[in-house]
Amino acid sequence: MPDNQLGEFLRARRAGVRPQDVGMPGHGVRRVAGLRREEVAVLAGVNADYYTRLEQGRERHPSAQVLDALGRALRLDPDAYAHLHQLAGTTPPVALTPAAPDQIGLGLRRLLDGYPGAPAFVINRALDVLAANSLAEALYSPFEPADNLARMVFLDPAARRFHTRWLHTAQAVVGHLRQAAGLDPDHPRLRSLVRDLTGHSADFTRLWNTHAVRGKTLDVKHFLHPDVGPLTLTYQAFDVRDAPGQQLVVYQAEPATPSAQALTLLGTLHATAQGC
Repeated sequence: MPDNQLGEFLRARRAGVRPQDVGMPGHGVRRVAGLRREEVAVLAGVNADYYTRLEQGRERHPSAQVLDALGRALRLDPDAYAHLHQLAGTTPPVALTPAAPDQIGLGLRRLLDGYPGAPAFVINRALDVLAANSLAEALYSPFEPADNLARMVFLDPAARRFHTRWLHTAQAVVGHLRQAAGLDPDHPRLRSLVRDLTGHSADFTRLWNTHAVRGKTLDVKHFLHPDVGPLTLTYQAFDVRDAPGQQLVVYQAEPATPSAQALTLLGTLHATAQGC
């Protein structure tokens, strides 16, 4: 990952804002996509030379007030706004457990198994699947192995058929990894994963370079499972308080829907196969 992450983030987000988005005229030939540096500086009420130094990495310690102004100028959503502060060091980093952060406690394992009718699994910052209940294993059975959500989306041939809204899923995955990189930029597993994905997937590289940030909290997922057909599931993600960086993810189908029936069938088929 680049040393000038703050500058790279500002440059990428500036490129994603059009003059008309912020009430500025967009006349004339523009050599760059989105806003010019001078326009961002005007919108944020900061000196244009100072903003240029921020992007170039010659100034690395902006105040929280300057970051607030830049966040408003660049129309950042809450996740991206928090990421901006984290990159600048104005938000205290989330403490990581000092030993064996990827171990799953017995209580959490029991909790996973306590969702027999819902796929549930635990991930770390790098989106490694650390543990999964039986129905989650059945859901992700088209992948071999079902070990990392990002690797599965970008490098497994099953992904584009399984994820019927593949681009939406891919954008979300990259946004999650970008947020994780802001929280823990030196995480060795995360750095290794990004290098691997960048080296093997042009789609990942393109999305990674947008610097989009997204927290993993609540979303709707659309799957096409080879055994039971289409599934529309809502997930919620919960932070594991005694293991910072881990999240419990639980999928659910709306009751009395075709997806709920398909999910029940999937569990039955998986249990039958396991019993053979």
